[in-house]
Amino acid sequence: MKKIGLIMMFVLIGILGACSSGGDNDSKQTKEETAKKDELVLAVGGETDEGFDPTTGWGMYGSPLFQSTLLKYDKDFNVENDLAKDYKVSEDGLTYTVEIRDDVKFSDEEPLTAEDVVFTFRTAKESGSVIDLSNLEKVEAIDDYTVEFKLKQPESSFITLFVTTGIVPKHAYDDSYNENPIGSGPYQLVQWNKGQQLIVEANPYYYGDKSEFKKLTFLFLEEDAAFAAAKSGEVDVVAITPSFAKQNVPGMDLVELDTVDNRGIVFPYVKSGEETADGAPIGNDVTADETIRKAIDIAVNREALVDGVLDGYGTPAYSVADHLPWWNPETEVKDNEMEKAKKMLDDAGWKENDQGVREKDGLEASFTLLYPAGDEIRQSLSIAVADEIKDLGIKVKTEGQSWNDLEKTMYSNPVMMGWGSHDPLEMYNIYSSETRGEGFYNTNYYSNPVVDEYMEKAMHATTQEKANEYWKKAQWDGETGFSSKGDTPWVWLVNLQHLYLVDENLDIGDQKLHPHGHGWPITDFIEQWHWKK
Repeated sequence: MKKIGLIMMFVLIGILGACSSGGDNDSKQTKEETAKKDELVLAVGGETDEGFDPTTGWGMYGSPLFQSTLLKYDKDFNVENDLAKDYKVSEDGLTYTVEIRDDVKFSDEEPLTAEDVVFTFRTAKESGSVIDLSNLEKVEAIDDYTVEFKLKQPESSFITLFVTTGIVPKHAYDDSYNENPIGSGPYQLVQWNKGQQLIVEANPYYYGDKSEFKKLTFLFLEEDAAFAAAKSGEVDVVAITPSFAKQNVPGMDLVELDTVDNRGIVFPYVKSGEETADGAPIGNDVTADETIRKAIDIAVNREALVDGVLDGYGTPAYSVADHLPWWNPETEVKDNEMEKAKKMLDDAGWKENDQGVREKDGLEASFTLLYPAGDEIRQSLSIAVADEIKDLGIKVKTEGQSWNDLEKTMYSNPVMMGWGSHDPLEMYNIYSSETRGEGFYNTNYYSNPVVDEYMEKAMHATTQEKANEYWKKAQWDGETGFSSKGDTPWVWLVNLQHLYLVDENLDIGDQKLHPHGHGWPITDFIEQWHWKK
């Protein structure tokens, strides 16, 4: 960070400290003496670029905070009512009827009705954003508190949109809503100083369990400044990287939260020769060979990557959805099997040349592994994996590129990517033949008709339980699938742990498995946070 940036951040911390301390005498108070305060200061992640509009994606990776959703997940991913009192799905899976509460108000004291739900989903459908409502034929209010959704075809994952889409007010929605959100969630936005802080206060009209904390201040600090704020006692909760996790901070406890915030290598699945509509090359002759991918998959030592790159703060990853309800645990592979991987390559005709690099039919086993420039963890993982698979006789160069450059090169080169959400539709997005070349989805042009059929059945199932059966078969059915047991279009490596320093007197309760690191998923159950007795 530039020197002037650090100065500004520490000035901000100083101001907040002065505001909360109330003078020299008060500044001498211990945390125990002020433990019952009803305000929290948090530095728990980056600042959103798009603002706080759920119709364009805010809240997909954590609580929307300012808005309520029709349904919600509990800690074990069971679906519970939120705004909804009840919902029904027709036998053919085409009609969802949702009855909502009649006692809900937005933070401006206006009542929330079925019209607001209809407006939210119609606006989201028209936004062309990351929220996929292409299968929604129509949504309409049956009465003031009943909404009916009609689908073009059954879609088991549609209910996930009830969990992730916050409801916006029809009467107060305009072009500036993303910066001035009004909602029916537990908090309301008071002040947003872009690049510095966001201040929110409890919504007095919130219908749910009330939080113990009347005011939250989110600081937008870079890693060093955030850790310095923790050491100075100016924040109550701060997200940190593994490099800071082993340093003791008096008055703060380290909280390690498991996630599906994964990192893995997406390998071009087809041979070279084609181009995208924009002229970007597609395919890679080396990684199109299944044996290359499978050998790398079993040769890498995932535990060593967790220990060496993440300082132990993570878990080995075997899929995009480890330990979620739709994950197939049979897809775990035994790794760190270098000799088995070498034999696999030998048997497939990949022989080492005089330089120790394998060749087959005149093709050298070499490629460039790309990663987003500036991402230290992805860079370190790329270098570590490249070093490991040198022993296989595969030559790998690592290179950091901007996201703009990656958009042109990611179809023809392996890339260190990351995914992880609470929506099984993510598997469809990155493995379906229908999504090949769509943005950052199926960048390796993977295709398997059996997998496609399973995923179509999963998406069109009329119950989530039946859908999960098909999602698991798409990963591995005993003969084929998109997992390591099957086609291995990805080599998944690690799931990060999300690390936080938390005031030792603050109890943030149990958390569900965190998604990819967008948004502020730690605030999901903030109404349950409390000072310890």
